[in-house]
Amino acid sequence: MQSALSCSGRAISRWLGFSRSSLRYRAKPPTSKQRLLEAQIVKVSREHPTLGYKKVAGLLRTQGLRVNKKLVQRIRREEGLRVPPPRPRLRRQGLSTGLPQHATHRNHVWAWDFVSDYTQRGGKLRCFNLIDEFTRECHCIHADRAIRAADVLAVLQDSIAEHGAPQYIRSDNGPEFIAKAIQNWLAENDIKTLYIDPGCPWQNGYAESFNARFRTECLDRELLYTLSESRVVFADWREYYNQVRPHRSLGLLCPSDFAKTLNQQGPGYGRPTDSLRPGLN
Repeated sequence: MQSALSCSGRAISRWLGFSRSSLRYRAKPPTSKQRLLEAQIVKVSREHPTLGYKKVAGLLRTQGLRVNKKLVQRIRREEGLRVPPPRPRLRRQGLSTGLPQHATHRNHVWAWDFVSDYTQRGGKLRCFNLIDEFTRECHCIHADRAIRAADVLAVLQDSIAEHGAPQYIRSDNGPEFIAKAIQNWLAENDIKTLYIDPGCPWQNGYAESFNARFRTECLDRELLYTLSESRVVFADWREYYNQVRPHRSLGLLCPSDFAKTLNQQGPGYGRPTDSLRPGLN
């Protein structure tokens, strides 16, 4: 416009209503440090395709990089790495009756539930998941073709031997969880049960949330052909979930790092000592 009208830059700036410095501005090419940082953002985003920009920024900070979440968001948008937004959930219209116990420390409330799927050869696959509601740690993902009450009890005993005993266990009213063998064993070892109301899965929200992450980030992304292969894949994903994947509810810490912060605040912090009796099996 300046060359076509043969006028000064001052006049063009006055007519168009912007500063004269905009006429002389030239974009600066990114430095080598900026290019390396952008390449690392893309690399971490591709390694963790199910995580959003805030969690990716948290992972980069754990690697010692000084990065702003807005920069991560911009780079991911430019590279087309945005995570699809989740489907809107149908909200319950009635008033929740609620449950009396909310986890306030480690081993206070555990939650368990089942997830069903199929292998590529057509065989049925059932997964028994056990988590700690306070630390979000996944204590086990037990996979088998069929899981009975005796199997649930055996897995529970192994988890208690490794992590200690909980005060409460929250579950639905599945036949594996209300079996007399399990109820009698829990009563003998002074572990209380919290059964949710029938048809109210939101009352077991921590387990349902974990199951959703497990299905989205593992089951829907892997082609599982055999039972033994699925057990290896689930063990790797459980290690990733506990030791790498950040949680926004834990301040973008992974469950294992969050549990370490509890240990650093003093012996016995966050653990119900009355339930951790030696010899409990």
